[in-house]
Amino acid sequence: MTKKRVLRLATVSVKPGVGKSTTCLFLSQRWADQGWDPLLADADKGASSLGWMQDAGGLGFPVVGQSITTMHRSLPDLEPGRRAVVVDVPQLEDHAAIGRSALTYADVWILPLAPGGMEVRRTILQLRTLLDEARDFREQLGRPRNPLVEMVLLTRTNRAYATKTGPDAEFRKALTAKGFKVMNTVIPFNDDLYRQSYGNPIDTSGTTYPAAAAEIEEAWEKASA
Repeated sequence: MTKKRVLRLATVSVKPGVGKSTTCLFLSQRWADQGWDPLLADADKGASSLGWMQDAGGLGFPVVGQSITTMHRSLPDLEPGRRAVVVDVPQLEDHAAIGRSALTYADVWILPLAPGGMEVRRTILQLRTLLDEARDFREQLGRPRNPLVEMVLLTRTNRAYATKTGPDAEFRKALTAKGFKVMNTVIPFNDDLYRQSYGNPIDTSGTTYPAAAAEIEEAWEKASA
């Protein structure tokens, strides 16, 4: 019997507040709804994902703490029976070593970013440098330098779709010009669905996360072929 591949995904940002943990939780719930039995590894010392699980009295998938610099060695042991492992990575500017370990483990890097001029600047100046350090670390350990998939996910956007004009479109254009691949799916600003739902069971209906999950799956399957 052919062993099924495991989608190993890490969400990465330079700073907090861009919807990184929310993205991990909602993607994990979507894959749980699909019968993928995902595991969410909370590598952030703030433990937002673990806290959500505890306050909700459990979620549709397990969440484990992995705020360590060796998760690239520990997470494979937790994969049996699972189709996806999602890593909530702490902000790289403060936790670079933990981030390098997560990015060494993951085959899919998702970079949640909220549109804004300062975000573009910080992405260009800091995120690329920190990601390149992770690529170097991967090479040192004998892994491919680049992940199978690396994409920016625009969060907290003005619209629920990719616009052709306005600040969302300008941010997308600026990132694309710098060589970043930006997902077609966006996550619109909606506190009712996200921050204000903290501590409740997660429901992806009415959100764009199912579309985001499908776009990630398609890119991963294509790159893995």
